[in-house]
Amino acid sequence: MTLNEMASAANARFVLDEGRLPVRESVRGVCEILGFDPLYLANEGKAVLIVAGDAAEAIVAALREHPYGREAAIVGEVREGGSGVRMRTLAGGVRAVDYPVGDQLPRIC
Repeated sequence: MTLNEMASAANARFVLDEGRLPVRESVRGVCEILGFDPLYLANEGKAVLIVAGDAAEAIVAALREHPYGREAAIVGEVREGGSGVRMRTLAGGVRAVDYPVGDQLPRIC
């Protein structure tokens, strides 16, 4: 949802790479069993940064030096072609990453 809001406000297209998303295997496994998409689950303590491409590697390296940033990753890029969020899948396709439909899981906090 965060990226969709940002894409809409900036009239930009974000293209994520599914293979680069830092989703723990335990989370991925539970999501597969229960039929959830980890992109639509609450995930407190995370930050989404959109930075110049030539600065991205240095920024990620700096973030990884802190314990809270050890899983920092470059997960996609900004592209031309209208606003929205797309994902290059592990199978080689591209899918839309839209706003969630229906009820989300209750937040426990």
